[in-house]
Amino acid sequence: MTEGKRRVHLLTRDLMFRGKLGGVVSAAGGEVTRDPAECELAVVELEARGWEDAIRDASGRGVRVLAFGSHVNAGLLRRARELGAEAVPNSQVEGRLAELLQAS
Repeated sequence: MTEGKRRVHLLTRDLMFRGKLGGVVSAAGGEVTRDPAECELAVVELEARGWEDAIRDASGRGVRVLAFGSHVNAGLLRRARELGAEAVPNSQVEGRLAELLQAS
C-alpha cells in the first residue's frame, strides 16, 4: 500500500458513479485500485456484474464493503447486508464513502 493512502476498489457498471466515487476517494487522499485483492475498502454497485461474489470475497478477507443501489430495490440492499456489506441507497453513497475515508 502507498504510505498514507487508503486503497479503494470500485466495482460499478455506471461510469458516472465511478467518476464521482473516484473523485471522493482522491479528495480524501485515497487511491483507486483495479485489483480487489489489494484494497482496504471495496465499493460495490448492486447491479454490477459479479456484485455478490465481490462482496462475499472482500468480506471473507476482512475488507470493509460499502454497497449501493436503488432505494426502490430493498431486496438487493438487504441481500448485500446479508453478505456482509454496509448497504446504502445511491443518494447516500458519496457521503458515506467520504465518511469512511475520513475515519481511517
